[in-house]
Amino acid sequence: MTGQPPSSSAAPLPGDALEAVQQALGAEHAAVWVYGLVSAFLPASFGAATQEGMTAHRARRDATERLLAAAGTTPRPAEPAYLPPRPVTDQASAIAVLITAESDATVAWRAVLERTDDGEVRRAALEALTAAAVRATRWRKAGGQAPVAPALPGQPA
Repeated sequence: MTGQPPSSSAAPLPGDALEAVQQALGAEHAAVWVYGLVSAFLPASFGAATQEGMTAHRARRDATERLLAAAGTTPRPAEPAYLPPRPVTDQASAIAVLITAESDATVAWRAVLERTDDGEVRRAALEALTAAAVRATRWRKAGGQAPVAPALPGQPA
């Protein structure tokens, strides 16, 4: 997403699409929080990658909030904190939670694709899914995981 909301979203989104976009916004909020958390556990050599991920998720979050507002809906706010699936205590667990956050974002944006026919919203969701899948693949590679990429990014586990 280029940081701009889809222009055709001035009309209200259908209920199932609206809920999917709200869920995707929630995944973006969580990803921003996760990137902040892991910065304390990753060496400086990961600084550029974590900054890129944080910046991308902030931009996507902000654009999604604008999309929801343009559709006449109040965007759901971020939670004060999020509970990682496992404690983050070192580099390996930090990379694992980044993979989880990026994978969660792919699942959320795929759900948006499945629930809207609006071309602009679908395009934004596809861009979001693709970007999160690429970042997840990079983090899997950095963490030495195999395979580095799932066959179908965004497929719920």
